[in-house]
Amino acid sequence: MYGIQSRRDLALEIQAQIPILRPSIHARRANLTVKFQDIYGFLVEGNVDDVNVLNEVREKVRQQGRVWWALEASKGANWYLQTHASSTLKASLKFSALGNAITLKRLIRKGIPPVLRPKVWFSLSGAAKKKSTAPESYYDDLIKAVDGKATPATRQIDHDLPRTFPGHQWLDTQEGQGALRRVLVGYSFRDSDVGYCQGLNYVAALLLLVMKTEEDAFWMLAVLLENVLVNDCYTTNLSGCHVEQRVFKDLLIKNCPRIAAHLDALEFDVSLVATEWFLCLFSKSLPSETTLRVWDVLFYEGAKVLFHVALAIFKMKEEELILAQHVGDVIDILQKTTHHLFDPDELLTVAFDKIGSMTTTTISKQRKKQEPAVMAELDLRLKRLNSLNEDEK
Repeated sequence: MYGIQSRRDLALEIQAQIPILRPSIHARRANLTVKFQDIYGFLVEGNVDDVNVLNEVREKVRQQGRVWWALEASKGANWYLQTHASSTLKASLKFSALGNAITLKRLIRKGIPPVLRPKVWFSLSGAAKKKSTAPESYYDDLIKAVDGKATPATRQIDHDLPRTFPGHQWLDTQEGQGALRRVLVGYSFRDSDVGYCQGLNYVAALLLLVMKTEEDAFWMLAVLLENVLVNDCYTTNLSGCHVEQRVFKDLLIKNCPRIAAHLDALEFDVSLVATEWFLCLFSKSLPSETTLRVWDVLFYEGAKVLFHVALAIFKMKEEELILAQHVGDVIDILQKTTHHLFDPDELLTVAFDKIGSMTTTTISKQRKKQEPAVMAELDLRLKRLNSLNEDEK
């Protein structure tokens, strides 16, 4: 469809998805807090400066849309798959629209246009390949097979549905919650080791909004948990998440030593904020349009992106954090920062240009280094819990 779509049609489609925000005249004069809806249907609260930033960002998105359309018109609808498949081609391919030697990696960091995001994510993440290895009716058969079955996972899912982005124009409806429930329940039966973990509701909800169909959202969730993220992030003891937190603390000491030293003096544990970042993949913390720019890179470059972004958030507020006197002040600074990060380019520029280079191999070595300590700690917790239960009996 996209390969033969006219320039005018694609431009109109992109513009329809990305409206210009226009605060009222009273809001402009008084610089009051205003509420507006983003392109994924979330109600956002900010000031007029935030609206101006979002409009600038959306204009950049339009420009990116024109670049991607030009590439589809000249290289074919699936040009990025050829680039993704061959490192030699990737190194030599030149895109006239962007200048010489601009790689797919750099293009994705600039952002995938919303209208193209579903098909690009599905292909580059590995979800399409994963789906192709299953029977064609796999998702429908799974949903029919688990319909009406109750487990601890389904009960927790039912409890969390009304709390997943409340107030959203579609997710907070019977239709939206029904679709989200089917995706989450279906996956809880696909992988009983994970089942369901709080945090996945926000991730799956955002995947639904982007991918448009339940089945595509399901396969995106599957490839995310089975291939993109570290193992055991969402299992019962969250061992993978604990490992990620320890790795992040080490990276903070290495890349932001002043901040790390000050937070240590305050006895501030970074997991107080970073646990939610890593479990919800920033979907509860960053504005949705910024989160999805992070996910653009996540689905192409892997889980190391989460460390880049988390470090960038601390780095951007280094001077303020160093002046903080209490743990509560640190949390307040970080929460205000994330909630108002409407410019993805600002965040991603710091994440990739001002944070030291990290390879997947380096991160894997750090994880292996931390795993024994995490498992020993979790084992000790389990023994203490068992001991307390015995005492109560």
